[in-house]
Amino acid sequence: MNNSRFSMRVIHRYLGFFLAGIMAVYAISGIVLIFRDTDFLKTEKTEEVKIAPHVKNELVGKELGIRKYQFEREEGDVVYFRNGDYNRETGVAHIKTKELPYILDKMTHLHKATTDDPLYWLNVFFGVSLLFFVISAFWMYLPKTKAFKTGLLYSLGGLILTLILLFV
Repeated sequence: MNNSRFSMRVIHRYLGFFLAGIMAVYAISGIVLIFRDTDFLKTEKTEEVKIAPHVKNELVGKELGIRKYQFEREEGDVVYFRNGDYNRETGVAHIKTKELPYILDKMTHLHKATTDDPLYWLNVFFGVSLLFFVISAFWMYLPKTKAFKTGLLYSLGGLILTLILLFV
């Protein structure tokens, strides 16, 4: 029993040091992602794209690959949509986007990685490591001590707060 407690503490300590940099990146990018629906830290970029001329209003968004296409108005040969315009005669569209700086954009990609992305393995490793931290934290103190019992109450409080915020 004493040996397993010591082993858990050692693994917890060194894994924690190893993951400190990864946790910092995840924390910063997670905070930035909270503001993804705002212009916080973003710069505007205008891109010119050529598609087929004479595309119907309702198909312009699909042709340009705009997920949230929102038609606004039409003046002559120019179709105006949210964040851009499309010239029906020439097929030229101007699209305004707002992007995070390169480094922050790459960092936020950590949270969006899918199984097709090499970052997938980092996300799995990080998730399993965090789960290990949760479990190994209970090996830090003897179950009969006041610190352990207080720690259980704090853990329960954190779990309840998270569930309340998830379902409210």
